[in-house]
Amino acid sequence: MDNKPAGQNWLLLRGLAREPAHWGDFIGVLQAAFPDAAINTVALPGTGEFYQQDSPDNIGGISEFVRQQALARGLLEKPVTILALSLGAMVTWEWLRRYPDDCAAAALISTSFAGLSPFYQRLRWQGYGQLVSVLRERDVFQKELKTLQLVNNSRERDAALAQQWAQIHQQRPISAKTAYRQIRAASAYRPQAERPDTPILLINSQGDHLVSPKCSEAIAKKWQLELRTHPWAGHDLTVDDGAWVAAQLQDWLAGRAK
Repeated sequence: MDNKPAGQNWLLLRGLAREPAHWGDFIGVLQAAFPDAAINTVALPGTGEFYQQDSPDNIGGISEFVRQQALARGLLEKPVTILALSLGAMVTWEWLRRYPDDCAAAALISTSFAGLSPFYQRLRWQGYGQLVSVLRERDVFQKELKTLQLVNNSRERDAALAQQWAQIHQQRPISAKTAYRQIRAASAYRPQAERPDTPILLINSQGDHLVSPKCSEAIAKKWQLELRTHPWAGHDLTVDDGAWVAAQLQDWLAGRAK
């Protein structure tokens, strides 16, 4: 049993060109799964409340920024359990490497590392056409709708979610410069050979059309980490099947506490 309690003090980090508001109703789902836990979010630089700032173009810089925000808000008074998606998972890995005492555990969703997986798996060639269409779209609602169709596989809530995401963009637009610098950071990130000491769970999905599930498999194989795979969801598992993600977290943490 680990000496730092996990699952009591959550910190959630989003991915590329996304902000905390994009978690949507998943925060409520996670709170229901861990009713006594504190659940907090921090925006990456250039997103959310920091949308007018420039993002660093490297994972180390982004990680330091996020940690400083967590410190300033008193979120690290107790060890955090980080749940992070895609780019946020790379930021988390670097955080765990630099400041292991900050974190009790981490769950990393739909991520990839340079050096372990080829570029055509880290950004699947099958999605290139859709990605170009997203980048060229000027209408905010249509842009968010196309984004949803790229990162999610469940279509029932597309219109409602696209409208919500369009409103987020109108309130706190993420600049093309921030997106570009985040892409540079993600594409170049190569973690050191030693894995962090913090307990880590990997989560991916067979239905991810943006990042190949083989990328998480490569991470799991290299560092002997547990990997849980959803059978049909897309890249953004918390939108497609948040209840499944919450259940995996419950089961994983319960197993570690035994």
